[in-house]
Amino acid sequence: MGLIFLIGPPAVGKMAVGQTLARLTGFKLFINHDTIELILKFFNYGTPSFKKLDYQFRMSIFEEVAKSDLPGLIFTYVTALDEPSREAERVYLEEITHIFTSQNRKVYYVELEATLEERLRRNKCSSRLKAKPSKKNIPESEKRLIQMNNKYILNSSSEIPFHFSQNFLKINNTNLSPEEVAQKIQNYFGLSNKT
Repeated sequence: MGLIFLIGPPAVGKMAVGQTLARLTGFKLFINHDTIELILKFFNYGTPSFKKLDYQFRMSIFEEVAKSDLPGLIFTYVTALDEPSREAERVYLEEITHIFTSQNRKVYYVELEATLEERLRRNKCSSRLKAKPSKKNIPESEKRLIQMNNKYILNSSSEIPFHFSQNFLKINNTNLSPEEVAQKIQNYFGLSNKT
């Protein structure tokens, strides 16, 4: 198959949905924190060395997966849709998309949206804290989440659409379980069940 981008603001439920979708489809799950947590052992977030390694690791994984016989990959990612972030984000997503489409793999984009109140609740979930050690300081994690929410446009709208309209699905998952969301994604794109 190919690549499923699971995008949306922090603590919207991308990892939980991705885990469920991976079980349904047999796709491998690559959460953005897989690289973030590794690199934080050596370099502070956002430093030049951090950005360089994060980019290199991710691109290497995408290239190898796209050429492999794996059924597909689910990648979770927070994207900013405001200027000046918007153009840089579009180029980054296009670059990843091209890695897969150049291997005749399909790419799907799924945007998740939930209320800030619900995201703050999910930010404390044990599964999130286990997978993302950098989030264990809850007051600091909540502070960063709120700062990002106030600084960036983290969900698309009719005024600020997502970068790509083809193979795109947006779901408000405030009141939906990960299983319900994963099933919606699987049905919408006609993804096969794991065999």
